[in-house]
Amino acid sequence: MNRRSFVTGSIGAGLSALGTVVSQGEVGAVESTTPIAPKASGPRPNVVIILADDLGLGDLSCYGATKVQTPIIDKFASQGIQFSDAHAATAVCCPSRYSVLTGRYCWRTALKDDCIFGHDTLLIEEDRMTIGSMLQSAGYKTACIGKWHLGFGRDYPDWNGELKPGPLEVGFDHYFGIPVTNAQKPDVYIENHRVVNLDPKDPIRLGADSKTNKMTGGTAARYNPEELCMTETAKAVKYIETTDKSSPFFLYFTPSNVHAPFTPHPRFHGKSGCGLYGDFIMEFDWCVGEILSALDRAGVADNTLVILSSDNGAPYERVSWDRGLRANLDYLGQKTDIWEGGHRVPFIARWPGKIPANTQSNELICLIDLIASIADIIKFPLPHDAAPDSVSVLPALLGRQGGEKPVREGALILASYEGMLAVREGPWMCILGVGSGGTMTDYSRHHEGFSLEETGMTTTGWARQGCMADPKLPRGQLYNLETDHRESKNVYEDHPEIVERLTNILIEYRAHGRSRT
Repeated sequence: MNRRSFVTGSIGAGLSALGTVVSQGEVGAVESTTPIAPKASGPRPNVVIILADDLGLGDLSCYGATKVQTPIIDKFASQGIQFSDAHAATAVCCPSRYSVLTGRYCWRTALKDDCIFGHDTLLIEEDRMTIGSMLQSAGYKTACIGKWHLGFGRDYPDWNGELKPGPLEVGFDHYFGIPVTNAQKPDVYIENHRVVNLDPKDPIRLGADSKTNKMTGGTAARYNPEELCMTETAKAVKYIETTDKSSPFFLYFTPSNVHAPFTPHPRFHGKSGCGLYGDFIMEFDWCVGEILSALDRAGVADNTLVILSSDNGAPYERVSWDRGLRANLDYLGQKTDIWEGGHRVPFIARWPGKIPANTQSNELICLIDLIASIADIIKFPLPHDAAPDSVSVLPALLGRQGGEKPVREGALILASYEGMLAVREGPWMCILGVGSGGTMTDYSRHHEGFSLEETGMTTTGWARQGCMADPKLPRGQLYNLETDHRESKNVYEDHPEIVERLTNILIEYRAHGRSRT
C-alpha cells in the first residue's frame, strides 16, 4: 500500500499540542490546475542547481570548518555570494526536495512527516508547475541527474517495467540517477523511465513493508555504492558538454554525498582525517569542481547561474564528531530537528557579471524561494496557483545590502521530520511544540543520531523526564535568533503576544493554501 494513503491530515505535532483548529481543505490536493504561462522574456542564463544530501554548514571550510577542507567550494564561494541564514523548508530530504522544485510547502500534501520509500508513488502532482516545467515552457532544455527521492508511478512503481510518471512528467527532458536514498532499496540506477541494466529474467522484488530495505533480484542492475558520486558526476559533466547550446539549459544535479552510509570512492579514503564522513565531503568538493570545470570547457560559465546548497542540515556522525568536526557549527540540532541545525544550510551562488564576487549576506532566504527567484530572473509570469509559497529573493542573490526591509517579506514556515512546525519572522523563531521534533529528543520513531545530552548543547526548550518530555515545559518554544542563535533560552512564556501573532500567521497561510502574495 502507498504510505500516503494512510497518512493523517493533521497539521503536525506542534499545532495539535496547542489545540489549534485550522482548515483541512488543502490536504493532499492540488488547489487548481496550473496553466502554461507565456514564454518569458529577458536575460536567459543557464541554471545549475547543485543540491547536496545532508551537507551541514560546518562541513565546508568557507563556512568555518577546520577539521575538513573544501578548497574548490571555497574558491567558488569567493566568486559569488555566500548566505549565512539560508534554510531548507523541511529538516529531512524528501519533503525538502518537493518544496525546492514546486515552491510549495510539503506539509500541504498528504506527506505530513517522514519521507517516501521504494513503494511510494510520485509525490509531485503532475499538473503542478516545477522549476523544470517552468523553464521548459520558457524554452530551456532540462535535466535531473542524481538522487530523485520523489516517487514513481501513480498506483505502484513498476521497477520491472515503465517507471511513469516520474521526473520526465514534471519538467525534465532527461533523468539519470537513483530512485531513493543510497540507504534504501532498490539500489539501482534509473534512466528516464526504466531501470538501467535490468535483466528481465531476474526481476526486482521489494519486501512487503513500505519502509523495507529488503530486495531480491535485479542483480545486474545494482550499483556499486563507492562508484555513485563518480557515476553521477560523469553523467552531469557529459550533459553540460554535449547539450545543444543554441538554447539555455537547466541542470538539477543532486549527488548522493554526503548521506549515510558513507561510501566515498577509494581514491578519497583517509584523505580528510575525519573518517569516511569527512572523505565523503572531500569527494563532494571534487564533484563540484568537475561541474564547474565542465562549464568552463563548454564556454558557458560566464552565462550560467550556479547555486550550491543542501536539502537539510547534517546528522551528527560519531567518528567525525570525536575528531572535532561540528557539521552544523554551533547551531542547536541536526538533520530531522526543528531547531536551526536541522534546516539551516549552506547556500552559495555564482553568476559572473551579475552577482558581485566575494559577497556575504545575512538575509533570510529559503530553498522554497528558488522557483520564484528564477522566474524573476527570466521575467517569467508565474501563474497565481504556481509556487504558492515561493518568494523571489533575487535582490539578495544579486548582493543587495542593507535595505530598510528584508528581501523576504512575510514569515517562513519550517518543518521537522516528525511534522512539528515553526514560524520564522525576522529574528523570531516560534516552534509549535516541545523538543526538537526529530532525532535529538524523540526516540519513539527514529533512533539514529545523537541525543541532545550527548552533544553537550543546552536549551531551556527541552528537558527529559524519563523517556518523555518534562510536563513542566511550556507547550511551545520561542527564540530570538538575533541575540540567541544557539536557541539556548526559550522565551515562549515571556512574549505571548509574539507567539499569538506568529501562530495566527501559520493559521492564515494554512487556510489560504498559499503564502505568496
